[in-house]
Amino acid sequence: MIKRPRWQYVLLIALALLALATLLVPCMVRTESELRIRAGQQGLSLPDGFYVYQRLDQRGIRIKSITPEGDGLVIRLDSPEQQLLAREALQNILPPGYIIALSESPVPTHWVREFARAPLNLG
Repeated sequence: MIKRPRWQYVLLIALALLALATLLVPCMVRTESELRIRAGQQGLSLPDGFYVYQRLDQRGIRIKSITPEGDGLVIRLDSPEQQLLAREALQNILPPGYIIALSESPVPTHWVREFARAPLNLG
């Protein structure tokens, strides 16, 4: 029987862990397409979220949620394609003076959220 050096086993395990991490990281770190709307000029108020929802829905753009955040609105969408369509639509719908920015936010997977919520029982 051939006896292999210990470093070969360590290298094999390290490569296996690297391959596993390469496969699992994209599953754990997903992003969600967002649009952020804020007033670019003083004196402009934020558009009503329901108004924005109705106008985008009329154009067939699927919206996950619209929430106020800080001094603006955050619109979460299904896909990057929907994000681009929504930006074009909002540039036509809203009066000049609003800043519409594309962004993406990380979304934890279901099991990561459950793990983070689970209480830590010690003893």
